[in-house]
Amino acid sequence: MFLFITPGTPRIVIISYSMNYGVQKCIWTALGDVTANIIQATLVIFVIGSFFSDNSNFLNIFKWIGVIYLLYLAYDIYNSRPKDINSSNVLSKSFFSFFKDGFLVAGTSPKAWMFFPLIFPQFIDFNSNYVVQFLVLITTYVVLDFLSLIAYAILARKLIVWIKANPRVINTISASVLIIIAIIIVFIQRY
Repeated sequence: MFLFITPGTPRIVIISYSMNYGVQKCIWTALGDVTANIIQATLVIFVIGSFFSDNSNFLNIFKWIGVIYLLYLAYDIYNSRPKDINSSNVLSKSFFSFFKDGFLVAGTSPKAWMFFPLIFPQFIDFNSNYVVQFLVLITTYVVLDFLSLIAYAILARKLIVWIKANPRVINTISASVLIIIAIIIVFIQRY
């Protein structure tokens, strides 16, 4: 539960998108995030978990791709124009673009690639039917992650009333947090 309620890169993106585009469009970003998580967990548990442990260079490549994408996303969020809370205009960003942003933020996160091989095996008995155990585990994870992302989007949308007088604040804060996360990844995560 702590993992799902602590702010991280996907939650920062969801907050910003909720305030700029609305909760409904954040559903696509959350779906992109959990889709990447499903792929990551499946690959790590069934295919490449030990490969990543033995070849940290690949995690390092994912780290740098993630850092570059976070900086791009920070720039994009900072320059986006906040939507007026009473406006019914639809901003020009496609559903696929929201999905892609969620997918890439989660998919390029070295933290996620390390989370699944470190945490999931603790809950799986590989001597019995581990496919069913994995399906229960990943379904639980995806549902909780999706619900927490949507909860962040709803909360952020409620907060928009407070910052209506200065709508650039959340974009500046969100972009700054993404840049800080990128810097932390560069200096702290070593493989």
